[in-house]
Amino acid sequence: MHNVVIGAHGATVEDVLAVARGGARVELSAEALAGIAAARDVVDALAAKPEPVYGVSTGFGALAVRHISPELRAQLQRSLVRSHAAGMGPRVEREVVRALMFLRLKTLASGRTGVRPVVAETMAALLNAGITPVVHEFGSLGCSGDLAPLAHCALVLMGEGEAEGPDGVVRPVPELLAAHGIEPVELREKEGLALINGTDGMLGMLVMALDDLRLLFTSADVTAALSLEALLGTDKVLAPELHAIRPHPGQAASASNMRRVLAGSGLTGHHQDDAPRVQDAYSIRCAPQVAGAGRDTVAHALTVAERELASAVDNPVVLFGDEGSEGRLESNGNFHGAPVAYVLDFLAIAAADLGSIAERRTDRLLDKSRSHGLPAFLADDPGVDSGLMIAQYTQAALVSENKRLAVPASVDSIPSSAMQEDHVSMGWSAARKLRQAVDNLTRIVAIELVAASRAIEMRVQGSEVLVPAPASQAVLKAAREADVTGPGPDRFLAPDLAAAYEFVRSGALVAAAESATGPLA
Repeated sequence: MHNVVIGAHGATVEDVLAVARGGARVELSAEALAGIAAARDVVDALAAKPEPVYGVSTGFGALAVRHISPELRAQLQRSLVRSHAAGMGPRVEREVVRALMFLRLKTLASGRTGVRPVVAETMAALLNAGITPVVHEFGSLGCSGDLAPLAHCALVLMGEGEAEGPDGVVRPVPELLAAHGIEPVELREKEGLALINGTDGMLGMLVMALDDLRLLFTSADVTAALSLEALLGTDKVLAPELHAIRPHPGQAASASNMRRVLAGSGLTGHHQDDAPRVQDAYSIRCAPQVAGAGRDTVAHALTVAERELASAVDNPVVLFGDEGSEGRLESNGNFHGAPVAYVLDFLAIAAADLGSIAERRTDRLLDKSRSHGLPAFLADDPGVDSGLMIAQYTQAALVSENKRLAVPASVDSIPSSAMQEDHVSMGWSAARKLRQAVDNLTRIVAIELVAASRAIEMRVQGSEVLVPAPASQAVLKAAREADVTGPGPDRFLAPDLAAAYEFVRSGALVAAAESATGPLA
């Protein structure tokens, strides 16, 4: 574990992952604290003036027409947070909430929000204490940012709401704060608004999905290579010169991965009869093209994520002109989640298609008429045993669900706040369904692993000629050691599939292949 220092100029993907998934501590740089204080001076100066200023001395959204007198402004901020903490449904995952809080803190540190340093320092203290607010599944429309999820976090800063401690047990918030020496914050002008007005939830989930998908695309290259090998397919389609004439970088990377996994294989190019294999089915031959398109989608989404990580998303924001000039507060629309929502939906499409082609390879391995000599359903005694018949059903069900999850959320918009917020991004919803799609894809790849590894072992039984590639042998050995069992009479299959899921999810599949190939793309 290490400390992540939050400066005034954004954060990195690695920072988000370290805090959200690695439990890293955070600290605010001296530069960030100075910028926060300077922006607060601007807000304090505006608060002292008689003219109404949105977010400082007015109501919010459609209620912005009311000027709020100084004695009611603290109540205004408390009321804003309490009323916006209106989420419902299941709790979202701890890592999502930590990413949400960290990214809001990153924006507070930008010196653009006008909060006092104590607000940012208290947010950092919550993260470092392992206190995680309870945030619910439903409540964000992705504009003005992730309002309800962020409000549930802001409520905890005030000493209210619900939260769990580092032990994962939900306790009264005053008790949790006191146990860690954290004083609740009495919010002042602009601070409640600054705590809830950002795309932090959808961005945090995007960053974590990208981390997962980069591993999954490499995992799928490995299982695709195993399937090609088990089906005695030709690896000639993986030649670099073929991919150079269609220069998509993701396609070249996937082809290279498959080629390296298959290096030294004694199975590729062999056939069960005298007919030469001119070409394989699309699900084998076009694996690099499909996976590569997904890889390029991930690369595009990463560019969007990095731009957002460098952004200060709030409304209104503090702007400074030339040196010596007074700062000003300006309303804007940077909180709209469209840039993030679009790529979240795009990634769900890529995940669905990668799962779809993996399932087709699995089905081919199980079909006696298309598997080039393998037993029906890879069963030990077909007819008595059903083999992996129903594992493919499970895979097909996951593929079908991912196709439904690929329907874009960002094309929808439901007006809110009395038509003041008349176009919204639905980015939070896009992120929530992408998380499910990524988990489904992990299971789909795991089932292809189970089928392909069993097929290879059945193929080489009793043969001195058909020897798997060194990388394939390394994967099979590691999988069997991880309780992903191989051929044999029918048995309770769910534990095998669960072990395969963990083998893929943990990165053990890729690590096993890389023990023979070296680092894969």
